[in-house]
Amino acid sequence: MKKSSLFRAAAFAALAVGLCAPALAADKLLYMNDWLPGGDKALPYYAQQRGFFAAEGLDVTVQSARGSSEAITRIGTGAADVGSGGLAALLQAKAETGVPVTAVLGVFTVQPDAIFTAEGSGINSLKDLEGKKIATATFTSSNVIWPLVLSAMKIDPAKVTLLKVDPGALAPMLAAGQVDGTINWSTASPPFMKALASTGKSLKILPWSAAGFDGYGYSVFVSDKLIAEKPDVAKRFVKAYVAAAKAALADPKDVAKAMKSVFPEMDEALVEQQFMTIVPLIMNDITKAEGFGTLDKARLAKTWEWTAKAQNMPLDKLDPEKAITRAFIPN
Repeated sequence: MKKSSLFRAAAFAALAVGLCAPALAADKLLYMNDWLPGGDKALPYYAQQRGFFAAEGLDVTVQSARGSSEAITRIGTGAADVGSGGLAALLQAKAETGVPVTAVLGVFTVQPDAIFTAEGSGINSLKDLEGKKIATATFTSSNVIWPLVLSAMKIDPAKVTLLKVDPGALAPMLAAGQVDGTINWSTASPPFMKALASTGKSLKILPWSAAGFDGYGYSVFVSDKLIAEKPDVAKRFVKAYVAAAKAALADPKDVAKAMKSVFPEMDEALVEQQFMTIVPLIMNDITKAEGFGTLDKARLAKTWEWTAKAQNMPLDKLDPEKAITRAFIPN
């Protein structure tokens, strides 16, 4: 047989083996999103829909929790592998129970926590909360810091009625006047504006930064089990998430399209508005100076200081550096 025929035969044989051989299975991960689906919580869905996870050999399923604390609990108990939420909630859980979950990316470098109220409610600043009825989601990370916000405003917690409800009830309760205000992340504002507008009201947002609250907010978490047993999977997950986040920031309209493909009932324009609310929390002077996802030591310490004071814990109860790792942040 001629040499060229031998090469062709070898090539066909190799192709046949390749076609018959099973493809390498993607590593499966369950992502626990910390809130209800929406434009402000679109990043894991975007990474999934636009192939960023698949490009790293990952098969990621996204589920929703009802707040940061629930997301952390699910990751810590093995019900999920990765997820997201407020860093304050993780620091509290680490200090109290040593939950086996680690933060791998600091996404929001500006805190999103705020009081939502209606214009004309009599709440014009955080100092006006005394004597008011406020609703909050049961498991939101904002509840960790809430006591310190009241303390900073010199308000007796006993003089504020706090109701813990399902997150889906917050906007209707505020619109119906059942509460004077709600505790939310500023990223949740578009649906609240719509709900209030239906009753002839307009939304007023009072950011907790007025009380001096700063540090890291929304962050990405990975189970300690995954880090210990499959560090390469954790590394590829973080790489995919960062790539997806950067692509999403460059094309918000595509984020809305991706979410629409997962949730056909969603309004693309509203999803885009929701996504745009997180952009200044991600892209700001801090991020420009330090890079996306980095966990600055001083800012991390400040986040823990607020958390510890709010929960009446001594600062030495936790070394916040033990709650995070920078090992997977892409260069």
